[in-house]
Amino acid sequence: TPQNEPLNAGNSASLLMFWPEQQAFVKTALGPKIKAAGLTTKIYAFDHNYNYDDMPEQEDYPVKIFQDPAAAAFFAGSAFHNYGGHKDELLDIHAKAPNKDIVFTETSIGTWNDGNVLGKRLTEDMREVALGTVNNFSKAVIVWNLMLDSDKGPNREGGCQTCYGAVDISKADYKTIRRNSHYYIIGHMSSVVKPGAVRIGTTGYTDSNLTYAAFKNTDGSYAFVITNHSGADSFIVLEDGKNNFGYTVPASSVVSYTWKK
Repeated sequence: TPQNEPLNAGNSASLLMFWPEQQAFVKTALGPKIKAAGLTTKIYAFDHNYNYDDMPEQEDYPVKIFQDPAAAAFFAGSAFHNYGGHKDELLDIHAKAPNKDIVFTETSIGTWNDGNVLGKRLTEDMREVALGTVNNFSKAVIVWNLMLDSDKGPNREGGCQTCYGAVDISKADYKTIRRNSHYYIIGHMSSVVKPGAVRIGTTGYTDSNLTYAAFKNTDGSYAFVITNHSGADSFIVLEDGKNNFGYTVPASSVVSYTWKK
């Protein structure tokens, strides 16, 4: 992305870059230079929050960029964070620019959201991030940060001083680690959903306490990831037209499945 959080002037490092500036920069400089160098690097617009930091003139930031065909030709799609607004914004962007990809590029856990309390964060992060974005046309999910130490660093002055990593490593011995919710949500998805997989439709039983997504991998196998964010176990049956099996999804849990048809 040309600029991380282009609507945030107080990040570290940061640079305000409103949509007309990003459009012009990629159209006249970055895009042509990458093309001339023979690189296949993909460029994604925006890379910021669902609510555009409550700046009305910046709403639909990537869509406004794509309205210029010459600029749009250099963009693979748009990228989003979830520190403001709702993931339904991804559906709106997909509807307005269906030929452009969407990727989810940042979410974090920390002291402000009980980030090291796995029992609280796991199902919410699965519902809102790992499954919630993919079910809204996101083709990838990235969390921030892979690893931090027990002092919540390293970091820059002005950056996040209160974040936890997907994994936290102890500064006492640089061996002891704690796995947080982001480790598990990425682990659950990547254990069964392989590169090149396509999300496929599901029909049948629904429950507001269950969030799930189904995929078909390039080797023909299926993948299914589900989170049960209720306080009670839930029995489900999965059927692909040929095979079927049942499983009790425990309360407040995530379960991943894979099988070959």
